[in-house]
Amino acid sequence: MELMSESEFNRHIDDTLLAIESAIDAADTDLDYENSGGVLTVHCGNGSQLIINRQTPVRQLWLATRSGGYHFDWDDDAEGWVRDSDGAPLTEVLAGELAAQCGEALEL
Repeated sequence: MELMSESEFNRHIDDTLLAIESAIDAADTDLDYENSGGVLTVHCGNGSQLIINRQTPVRQLWLATRSGGYHFDWDDDAEGWVRDSDGAPLTEVLAGELAAQCGEALEL
């Protein structure tokens, strides 16, 4: 598998982080977020956090939650990020983690 260019990778990451921010802004939840240096921290009403960040050397998006850390690769066929271990889409994994950890439903 050939790694995508750094500019293409950064475009996919930036678009994804903006989409997550927009979904949080549009939702009626207690979620808040902070984006600093390409690291998106989602703050839950219960004080916990989920962290989404770019891993440029390996061209992955990483998600850190209370239940563990997940690595995602860009899949052109799926037109999105998929978990490297089982192919689950980021949108599905993130929604599940937000529900489990924060008790919030978020449609991405």
